[in-house]
Amino acid sequence: MGSDDQQDAMLDAQGLKCPLPVLRARKAIKSVEIGGELTVLATDPAAPKDFKAFSEQAGHELVSSAKTDDVFTFVLRRGR
Repeated sequence: MGSDDQQDAMLDAQGLKCPLPVLRARKAIKSVEIGGELTVLATDPAAPKDFKAFSEQAGHELVSSAKTDDVFTFVLRRGR
């Protein structure tokens, strides 16, 4: 049952305003193994800029950033 890959995680931050999506991601990524990925869904228009700055400042890699309708999807790879 389920996946053997336990290092990847998902965070739904839709409807939250800056800085909450990044703050929740900062907390959530701590439970991801180094090298694992956290996928974040957000609707805040400032989120692309915020997640770019967060990943650079925190030492994580912003693997991808996409927008579908009004929802941004970010994939962060934990660096440290």
